Amino acid sequence: QVQIVESGGGLVQPGGSLRLSCAASGSRFSIYFLGWYRQPPGKQRELVATITSGGSTDYADSAKGRFTISRDNAKNMVYLQMNSLKPEDTAVYYCYARVPIVGYWGQGTQVTVSS
Repeated sequence: QVQIVESGGGLVQPGGSLRLSCAASGSRFSIYFLGWYRQPPGKQRELVATITSGGSTDYADSAKGRFTISRDNAKNMVYLQMNSLKPEDTAVYYCYARVPIVGYWGQGTQVTVSS
């Protein structure tokens, strides 16, 4: 069983930045496939960004150029740096870990972009 805990959400003005953090338990963190997903109000959960054990990243078109996913294997952490935030980025953001075929989700952290 892997425990996933997100933090760093909040209220931010359009154009602002936030960094989300995700702590994942387990001694094999370095091999986890990790990702950030989000669920906007009234919509389905969607992919934001992923990072492999080797550090390769992939982004949704909506995140490219604005968001950066990174991982720190020494700390069992994965991050999502979000810049130039827009109101349409408002959502609950979830961290995901695949270990290596079983997936685990965190409880989510709310991000609200509003003036």
